[in-house]
Amino acid sequence: MKKFGQRMVTDHSKGGDELKAIAEQRGISLPSDLDTKDKALMTRLSKLHGASFDRTYIRSMVSDHKQDVAEFRRESMSGKDPEVKAWAAKMLPTLEDHLKEAQAANKTSATKTGAAN
Repeated sequence: MKKFGQRMVTDHSKGGDELKAIAEQRGISLPSDLDTKDKALMTRLSKLHGASFDRTYIRSMVSDHKQDVAEFRRESMSGKDPEVKAWAAKMLPTLEDHLKEAQAANKTSATKTGAAN
């Protein structure tokens, strides 16, 4: 789980830096804080440990990456800004890999605990 978490930090930080550079070129300010949903997840995760943390974290990663993949696919095909469209297309395979990893980890977690997905 730690390896997956570190990959999330590394890949999303790199992608975020690239998007920030594109936004700055256009005079657009990106949010500097988490949204309400992400803050709530962070608070919830901070209260969990061990297997409970892992299950909650990985389920949220599956859900979030399903949404991310759909949004990036849509932007990569029909985005209005050519540079943002190209960035979304470039990031899409990474997000698809994240989703596959999260889904595999979720299945493994469910098998270990006997929980249904």
